[in-house]
Amino acid sequence: MAAPRTDAPPRGAPRLDALGVLALIVALVVASFASLDLQLGAFFAADGVAKIMEFAGGFAPPDLSPAFVRRVSQGAVETLAMSALGSLIAATLGLLLALPASRVQRPGLRRAARLVLNVLRSIPELIWAALLVIAAGLGPFPGTLALAVHTAGVLGRLFADTLENLPPAPAEALRTNGASPVQVFLYATAPQAAPQFISYTLYRWENNIRAATVLGVVGAGGLGQLLYVHLSWFQMQQVATVVLAMVLLVLIVDLVSYVARQHLAR
Repeated sequence: MAAPRTDAPPRGAPRLDALGVLALIVALVVASFASLDLQLGAFFAADGVAKIMEFAGGFAPPDLSPAFVRRVSQGAVETLAMSALGSLIAATLGLLLALPASRVQRPGLRRAARLVLNVLRSIPELIWAALLVIAAGLGPFPGTLALAVHTAGVLGRLFADTLENLPPAPAEALRTNGASPVQVFLYATAPQAAPQFISYTLYRWENNIRAATVLGVVGAGGLGQLLYVHLSWFQMQQVATVVLAMVLLVLIVDLVSYVARQHLAR
C-alpha cells in the first residue's frame, strides 16, 4: 500500500494569504490618510456648513420655463444619442480588436492587439474629446468619437477575456468535423459569447451616459455643454434643471439596461 502524499499545502495557507492581503489594504488606507492633508475639521465646521447650505440654496427653484426646458430636452436627446452611437461603434471596434487579442491567436498578434487596447482605454474620454475637438470642431461629433475610442479599449479587453474563457468543446467539435474558422466562430463561439458581450455593452452604455455629460467641458455638446456654460455664469437655477435632466436620463438608461440584462439572463 502506497504511503499517503504529504506535499499538499497546509489547510491554513489560504486564510493566511487572505489575512496578508487584508493587512496590506489596511496599511495602504492608513498611509493614504497620513499622506493627504485632509482638513476634515474645517469641512465640518459651522462656517463651512453654512457656506455649503447658502450655495445649495441658489439651486432652488430650478428653471422650468418652457424655453429653457426645451433647450435641456434637446441637450438630453443629444447626450443620449452620443452615448448610444458611441457605445455601438465601440462594441463593433472592440469585437474586431478582441479577436486578435484573445489567447487563441498567435502570440505576436495578441500582444500587439492588447497593446492597442491598453492605449485606447488608458486615455480618459475627456482627453480624447479635447484632442478630437481640435481636429473636428465643437459639437457632439468629437464627443461621440471620444466615447467610442475609449470604450472600444474597455470592451475589447472584456470581449477578449470572454473569448479566452469560453468552453473549448463546441469549437473543437466543429473543427474536428471540418468546419472553417468562420463557421466555428458563427456557430460555436458567437452563440456562447453573445450574452456576455451584450451585457458588457449595456453596462458601458450606462457609464457613457455619465461620461457624455462631462465631455461638455471641452465643448463636445449635450447636457454637459449646457452645464458648463451655466456654471461658468453662476446661473444656479439653470444648473439645477440640467442636473435634474441628467439624473432622469441616467435613471431611464439604467432601467432599460437592467430590463435587458434580466431578459438575457433567462
